[in-house]
Amino acid sequence: MKEEKAIHLVKPMLGKKRWEHTLNVRDMAVKLAKIHGEDPEKAALAAILHDCAKELPKEEMLQIFRENGTMAGNVEERPQPVWHGVCAAIIAQVRWGVEDEEVLSAIRCHTTGRPGMTRLDKIIFLADMTSKERDFPGVERLRKLAKKDLDQAMCSALESTLSFVKDKKQTADPMSAAALEDLLGNCPDKEEDQDE
Repeated sequence: MKEEKAIHLVKPMLGKKRWEHTLNVRDMAVKLAKIHGEDPEKAALAAILHDCAKELPKEEMLQIFRENGTMAGNVEERPQPVWHGVCAAIIAQVRWGVEDEEVLSAIRCHTTGRPGMTRLDKIIFLADMTSKERDFPGVERLRKLAKKDLDQAMCSALESTLSFVKDKKQTADPMSAAALEDLLGNCPDKEEDQDE
């Protein structure tokens, strides 16, 4: 699937603000892909598709999971805010015929990360977190880090995500902690922080 077709399919599914976010994620993903030697077309496609399920009603997502049990895995047992990534990957594959496993993986784990993340997985995760409209404390630092070192940026981003969820007294997705644990070996200064 080409980016133009993805835009045609996704834009009607999203409100104005979410669509603007999607375009911002695409712009950041393409920029990061070029910096880190990843295919900018794949990055653009994954970015356009990443939030296609974000505004679907819970019942519709549950129906998609039931109809595609193998692909959905145990997603219903995970926190609801992460469902849309898995749902978007299923829609992209089943309804729209996207076959590129790297693109599907990046869509699937864009909110949680996962152990063994590919470079494209990291690019989409970080592009989503650092897109132009994001303004949380530390986002500028994270933007700079993402351009310099994907692993360091991922460690920082996952720590922020887990801390944010904990501060809100919500349930963290275990996949995020597993992703961080997996990446710590590539972030030596983060490992030292953990020991203190």
